[in-house]
Amino acid sequence: MAYYVFKITQPTPIVKNLDYLTSFESFKDAKVYARAQRAELPAGTNITIKMVHAVNQLQAEELLLETREKPVLMEWEK
Repeated sequence: MAYYVFKITQPTPIVKNLDYLTSFESFKDAKVYARAQRAELPAGTNITIKMVHAVNQLQAEELLLETREKPVLMEWEK
């Protein structure tokens, strides 16, 4: 399994545009690359750099595109 790095733009809350940047076999290399890409982004932009661990690029894209429900907070967690 590899680590895939994507640039994500979200023009609307429903639509996500994924741009594949690169992949790495080691977590450390992927982390360094992702941090360097984030540092180059201009302030106030709606671009996000994300790294995901997946079997292939298709699975990585599916993981990034799935919508996750917000967890329900119990009274004592507030």
